[in-house]
Amino acid sequence: MSVKSLYERLGGYDAIAAVVAVLMVRIKDDDKLRRFYDHRGADGIAREEQLLVDYLCASSGGAMVYTGRDMKTLHVGMRLDEEDWKRAMGHLIATLESFEVPEQVKAEVMSFHENLKPEIVEIT
Repeated sequence: MSVKSLYERLGGYDAIAAVVAVLMVRIKDDDKLRRFYDHRGADGIAREEQLLVDYLCASSGGAMVYTGRDMKTLHVGMRLDEEDWKRAMGHLIATLESFEVPEQVKAEVMSFHENLKPEIVEIT
């Protein structure tokens, strides 16, 4: 019996894309985090969302190919701080809960993101 990948346990591409869509709305509506999206064109934001879907699918064991930059390069200069991180992770948890993601799978998703934190947060 083979163990299903995180990608499969999350529900595959469509489920990951749905989570990203809801998460991005939550982040763009957040008083502190919306600064990263103010004064940006809809096309650029849509491209960023698609790259996020591709990254999460590829990183969780799906067959997608991620063609974007590495996380450190992508976030350098954004001045993301600890509060930004905590707020974004809070939105991620709430989004996963709204999709009724099982606790074990949610814990794996959160662990994956915690491992990315040193590449993303610039100001501690």
